[in-house]
Amino acid sequence: MNSISALANIHLTGQFGDYEGKNENDLLKISEIKNLLIVQIVQYKNSTVPIDRIDIDGLKLKDEPLHVTNNDDTRLLWNGPKNWFVVSTKKDLFKNILENFNESDFAVTDLSHSRAVIQIEGQEVKEVLKKGCPFNFNSLKKNNSINSTYNGIAFTVDLLDDNPDKARLFALRSFGESLYHSITDASLEFGFRSL
Repeated sequence: MNSISALANIHLTGQFGDYEGKNENDLLKISEIKNLLIVQIVQYKNSTVPIDRIDIDGLKLKDEPLHVTNNDDTRLLWNGPKNWFVVSTKKDLFKNILENFNESDFAVTDLSHSRAVIQIEGQEVKEVLKKGCPFNFNSLKKNNSINSTYNGIAFTVDLLDDNPDKARLFALRSFGESLYHSITDASLEFGFRSL
């Protein structure tokens, strides 16, 4: 089965906005990230299973706000109390997750095809995000994630790096195009390269 990109009809490559006369390395970089495994894991309230004994691709779940645990292939994003996103380039990890999470203690849902993922990188990433989101992005550090809204669109931000800033933005597939337009619109004043 082939997956169809959430942004296939609108994502164009090239340079846009105020890019003239600027060093290409100083431009924001915006791209769509495809072919990720995205799984939501929620531990039921009546579950007594200790999460520190559970291993996903060599990583442990942590029930700490904003916390992201990661390795080269997989990121575990805290999404709320006893609620996590698993984001991985390893598609076969889903089988392992299903085997290790008992359905009487956890709800496990594959969200891979229901999300649009936009990656934005550069010195002005937080300025772009501040334009449409009420969160104080000055406090967001590397390996933090938040849930909020951007111009009324619910989204998740995962800050992969902070030198320069590099963030992945997750939104429902049905709102992907709207979020993409909002992000690229907010990026025009800085100039950006769409990859």
